[in-house]
Amino acid sequence: MNIEIFRAYDIRGIYPSEINEEVAYKIGKGYGSYLQEKYNQTKCVVSHDNRLSSDSLTESLIKGITESGCSVIDLGLTTTPMNYFARNYYNIPGIMVTASHNPKDDNGFKFSFDGMINARGEMIDEFKNYVLEGNFKSGMGTIEKASIKEAYFEYLYNTINIGPIKRKVVFDPGNGVVSTIIKDVFNFEEIEAIYINDISDGSFPNHHPDPSVKENMQMLSKAVIENNADFGIAYDGDGDRLGLVMESGEILPIEYFMNIVIKSMIDKVDKKEFLYDIKCSKTVEDYTKTLGGNPICYRTGASYTQFKVHEDSIPFGCEYSGHAYFNDRDIDCCSALYASLRFIEIMSQTDFKLSEMIKEFTHYFATDEIKIKTKDETKFDIIESIKKEIEPQGLRINDIDGIRITFEDGWVLIRASNTGPNITFRVEATSEEKLKEYQEKYLELINKYNN
Repeated sequence: MNIEIFRAYDIRGIYPSEINEEVAYKIGKGYGSYLQEKYNQTKCVVSHDNRLSSDSLTESLIKGITESGCSVIDLGLTTTPMNYFARNYYNIPGIMVTASHNPKDDNGFKFSFDGMINARGEMIDEFKNYVLEGNFKSGMGTIEKASIKEAYFEYLYNTINIGPIKRKVVFDPGNGVVSTIIKDVFNFEEIEAIYINDISDGSFPNHHPDPSVKENMQMLSKAVIENNADFGIAYDGDGDRLGLVMESGEILPIEYFMNIVIKSMIDKVDKKEFLYDIKCSKTVEDYTKTLGGNPICYRTGASYTQFKVHEDSIPFGCEYSGHAYFNDRDIDCCSALYASLRFIEIMSQTDFKLSEMIKEFTHYFATDEIKIKTKDETKFDIIESIKKEIEPQGLRINDIDGIRITFEDGWVLIRASNTGPNITFRVEATSEEKLKEYQEKYLELINKYNN
């Protein structure tokens, strides 16, 4: 087994060279044994996305789990947030077969040991060591087929209050698993829904299912303009990320989405703290402070953000990648579909266009997230080498996740990706000149060690 498939948030790799049925069986046998031995759990939920390899991997995974003596509630085809919901609904851990926003040939496993929130960091390292040792339990667990769909829809709708302004919205599930339920979710009179790429196809024939990448949003932008829609919403492969397009066809920066959400809830929550990850623009910090709130910059990673929002009872948190976490209104939800419903609710209470609403936010010049190819086995060493070189310079550094260097007129982020063999790099500044200066300087520094 290639140990590089064990990553900071999950298990992920290329099918079938890194992730295959044999690996899935071993992961399942290890997972079922680990639940029983370390957590005194004898049952778990399992479901999968619509990738072409997910059916066979799930079958092998469940075989491994049940042969450890652990029983399975098999939910079949679901989004990842539905798997999270099921863990709470049944009050047992769960495992989801998915590679999220990764390329079509990848697959993997997101899993929990102690509830809804995914294993992360040291938890995954300990599980990796347990699997590699191979001292698994044996038994004969049962398999129960179940559907969580109706209960999940009720959960989504329970706290939503659509206002009087009807909006025309274009939805792009990118042929991912969201396409199997999207027309059911948005089937109500208060919106005019238009769908593109809404046929389930795990080969993702129309575009890569990652809405945080601009080229993947081109079809949605075009459809918003052609249909004279108010805005558009896109989803990633497993339904836990969203991206948005304004009425002009321009992409709405995810940080502006955060600002709009924070403004809508700040007067309705007691705890006025809001979480954003280290990749995000300073506009979130600026606007949250303007509203009288406390912005919290935290490390990147769905599992980490979800845990922090949950553990510290933060009303709302969001990542640059499009993961949004709502923890107000007696709901603890990390679903791109729920985030969409909340956004539609906000937009249904105003007749302003998105392009008008964002004018009050501070604008900075920024790069997209730049991914620099490297090797999994060296990427963290590269970050440490860069850190050692710049530490004596007396710069203001946040090292909670990689290195974020803050200047009076901008910031630079250099970090190792936890989902692939990449160094991720992003720069923001108050002027185009400074943006170019910082980008060139620190890209040269990265290349110095990435050889």
